[in-house]
Amino acid sequence: MNFIKNNLANAITLGNLFSGCVGAVHLMNGDYETTAICIILSLVLDFFDGFVARALKANSNLGTQLDSLADMVSFGLIPGLTMFKMLEPFGNDFLGIHLLFEINYLGFLITLFSCLRLAIFNLDEDQKYYFKGLNTPSNTILIFGIYYFFKHESSPRVFDSAIFETAFVFLTFLSSWLLISPIKMIAMKFKSMKLQDNYPKLALLIGSILILIIFKTFGIPLVILYYIFISIVFRKLLN
Repeated sequence: MNFIKNNLANAITLGNLFSGCVGAVHLMNGDYETTAICIILSLVLDFFDGFVARALKANSNLGTQLDSLADMVSFGLIPGLTMFKMLEPFGNDFLGIHLLFEINYLGFLITLFSCLRLAIFNLDEDQKYYFKGLNTPSNTILIFGIYYFFKHESSPRVFDSAIFETAFVFLTFLSSWLLISPIKMIAMKFKSMKLQDNYPKLALLIGSILILIIFKTFGIPLVILYYIFISIVFRKLLN
């Protein structure tokens, strides 16, 4: 029984990793809907591994390392591959300039900065009740949410537009910077149950629900933009 208690959370973390691997394969094969399901599953498992570890008092250094390694695939590789797919139609031309490389490889900057962010997070002891920079799951929702909306709601030829090529390149650099930025972001961890201590979380929750109701599929990336905005608004209350 002790073995199960001590390793149940780790098994859930490995489930997150497996889901991320499956999602990455389906994304490269063009099955973005299955990838969406895998991302959702990874998000759920990523939440519950920590919850189970705390409930069973089975926190360990091994669990901490496994969590980051699993997140590196589910929330580091997948958003990089997503941007790779988004930039794929543009070949090696950017604004009429012939490049020496395929521009879609820029998408992996997101993967590199996700790795850097996870390493910084593991060494930073201050980020208990807030994040510094955009966390990797939120960044994945932002990048994949945009891709999902365009694939699901728009003409495939939208990805052939030079306007979108510029926008996706800009988004790549913006996303990479946000991952390691010093901006304080809301973490859904409760320091206390006092209402005044949880105004940012309540504003985030209520606003996110309204955005999803109004905008539906397109609301998914908008929720992350709202999350960044509301974190900046309430930055002085995050500690």
